[in-house]
Amino acid sequence: MSEEFKEVIIYTDGAAEPNPGPGGYGLVLMYEGHRKELSGMFGLTTNNRMEILAAVIGLEALKEACKVTLYSDSKYLVDAMTQGWARQWQARNWSRGKHEKATNVDLWGRLLTLCEKHRVEFVWVKGHAGNPDNERCDQLSMQFLGKRDLPADEGYEQRRENEGADETKITHEGQPCRKCSTPVIKKTPRQKTKPDQAYYFEYYLYCPKCHTMYMVEDAKRYFN
Repeated sequence: MSEEFKEVIIYTDGAAEPNPGPGGYGLVLMYEGHRKELSGMFGLTTNNRMEILAAVIGLEALKEACKVTLYSDSKYLVDAMTQGWARQWQARNWSRGKHEKATNVDLWGRLLTLCEKHRVEFVWVKGHAGNPDNERCDQLSMQFLGKRDLPADEGYEQRRENEGADETKITHEGQPCRKCSTPVIKKTPRQKTKPDQAYYFEYYLYCPKCHTMYMVEDAKRYFN
């Protein structure tokens, strides 16, 4: 007798503004006409971490093994799972190559473990294309805007500590990038401020070689 699984649909999304910066995740779970929405937010994180965490939280919310179709507009998430990249990184002790370590390994590990319990199909969906469930996840993931005193993303804080973020803090133009040592340059954000946003960054520091962004506390401006 074959094991029967409940069939569940999950839509997920994640965001950080700026990136890295305050961020959040949102997801919608659907099963036989029932619908549940979940969301969360953090004071400092990244887009990619929130995309993965949304999937993790959605699968962790299931109380028994299920057959899941998980929709996300994140190529980073969907490709890493459907192409087997995340599993390969794990098999190589979280190495993406000879000289490059994988990032967000705390979340990838949780997600891969959950995918051993559930039968999960990851499906990419184009963002901001009129899909109501994807749009709803986007709204949920952006609830952090305008909020203060948000909790820490401990996984991200630990990663920054391990990378020596405090010892090599980037604060001004011309300092060497922590990843590739190229002098960073000052850039002005192209994105406009959004409703209820408590603050914005007047500028950020950017590595022209590896494209790493550094948000500078001195550039933070609060709205009155």
